[in-house]
Amino acid sequence: MSVIREVFREGEGILKLTPTWVPRGFNEPGKRLRLHPDDYYAFGMDRGGICERWLGSVTRAMNGPKTGETEGMSYVSTGRGEPGAVLFAEAVGELKAELVGEELWDRYGTWPAYSKLYDYDRPLFFHLHLDDRHAEKIGRMGKPEAYYFPRQYNYCMGRFPLTYFGFDPSVTKNEVKACLEHYDALDNKITELSRAYRIRLGTGWYTPAGVVHAPGSAVTYEPQWNSDVNTIVENVTMGEVNPHHLLTDCQPESEKGNIRALMDQIDWKENTRPDYKETYFREPVKRPTGQRRIREQWVAYANDWVAAKEVTVEPKSKAVLTDSACYCALIVQGHGSFGRYECETPVMLRFGDCSADEFFVSEKAAKNGIVIENNSCCEPLVILQNFANNNKEVPKEVK
Repeated sequence: MSVIREVFREGEGILKLTPTWVPRGFNEPGKRLRLHPDDYYAFGMDRGGICERWLGSVTRAMNGPKTGETEGMSYVSTGRGEPGAVLFAEAVGELKAELVGEELWDRYGTWPAYSKLYDYDRPLFFHLHLDDRHAEKIGRMGKPEAYYFPRQYNYCMGRFPLTYFGFDPSVTKNEVKACLEHYDALDNKITELSRAYRIRLGTGWYTPAGVVHAPGSAVTYEPQWNSDVNTIVENVTMGEVNPHHLLTDCQPESEKGNIRALMDQIDWKENTRPDYKETYFREPVKRPTGQRRIREQWVAYANDWVAAKEVTVEPKSKAVLTDSACYCALIVQGHGSFGRYECETPVMLRFGDCSADEFFVSEKAAKNGIVIENNSCCEPLVILQNFANNNKEVPKEVK
């Protein structure tokens, strides 16, 4: 029996994952990811600071020419306390439908989603993610995504806790085009054409591919499709100059620098919706559990791609968490047990350390139910789960 099958059997359909840290050469770390203060530049000063933690990822980061071969990809822990040695992508490839279920395996041949915690002290640049039509030109997939702002990671909201989405309905295409044409000449101030919303903890948004946005400085839990494709349309963000290649990195060679082709990446209808907030803002939606000591609420829903749920188990309590599809789980508060595993929220991790807060649950195990026990005498045990697009219980509409 292979190592991964042995671990999968011992975990009764649950894989324990190790932390996956991702550096970025832009912006600066907010230092709220519970990583040791000395380790935020563990990849080297030339790579920038660690600003993201990727969860349940089979995706290699699109992070410049120095990107490692498995950068951004999750690993499975194969021991007790030792770092994992098996790529999660390899586990998915070996276990196939046993892990992700027949529907996802037949449709995609992989786990097609992942999530991340991103943590920037300043706002991110105004950018969009390509849809499938444009991403196919560079051999990638489109990237729709959802946001949720967990209270447990946001003891401080950073310097700019507001997020820009789309363009004001009064804005014209020529105004946007002029900003792109001036990318190398002067500060294009493109967010003057947008609209900003103050971040409210415990809520979230859905952001379709093709919609320009500039996320604010709160730590954000981001369930998303299995891709990493960006077009940055803002050349100066809070004093930070964004180099020209960030505008054109996701264009095929035949279109490099073509402004008309860049404009075509923008979904104009969705960007200028007068009812943008009514359509894409997400208040939590309760999910009935039939159990007294556990609360569940959908925090990402009403889209065709990804979903997420927040689960709270009261102190000194035990409950069964049952779902109809596989998922990746992150423990964000408390300690106890998650199925066969001990679980706990880290206070501070060293780079390369194992943790006990991240798990991937197979479809069969999810349907059978995971027994969760909160061992704390006073704190709730809080879990975030992200799903792909095959959970039939996810709310389909915003009410």
